[in-house]
Amino acid sequence: MKNRLFAAAAVSFFALPAFAGDIQVHDPFARVSSIMAQSGAAFMTIENHGATDDRLIAARSDVAQRVELHTHVEDDQGVMRMLEVVEGFAIPAGGNHALDRGGDHVMFLGLTRQLAHGDVVALTLVFEHAGEIALDVPVDLERQPDHGHSHGHSHGG
Repeated sequence: MKNRLFAAAAVSFFALPAFAGDIQVHDPFARVSSIMAQSGAAFMTIENHGATDDRLIAARSDVAQRVELHTHVEDDQGVMRMLEVVEGFAIPAGGNHALDRGGDHVMFLGLTRQLAHGDVVALTLVFEHAGEIALDVPVDLERQPDHGHSHGHSHGG
């Protein structure tokens, strides 16, 4: 019981927003499909409070051999496939971009250690204009997909 309370407290603590320039990151969390998984992913909402568009162009973490920006795309047979998005994700001025399960996300390939619920992953996001944001991202294996929100991105206004 103490471990569950500690994990819940850790997840809540690390859910505070992170800033760089006009960019703010909300509700980051990471997950893996199983304790023995070789890959994982991070999700969050990125807001741009500035008057100029920005772009998430890279991510880094020592938790994986490679960290890439990915999305899901449906092929002509109706199968969802994960693809790297080399150009990154646009973060519109005055808007936001959600990195959601089943949509755009940060992908950890070749995990260097096992990730368990309540662990913390150090992640650096690199933006075209705002520079870098260093985050401590909690591993949350209990969070259910949020079917009430749309995946992908939305524009504020």
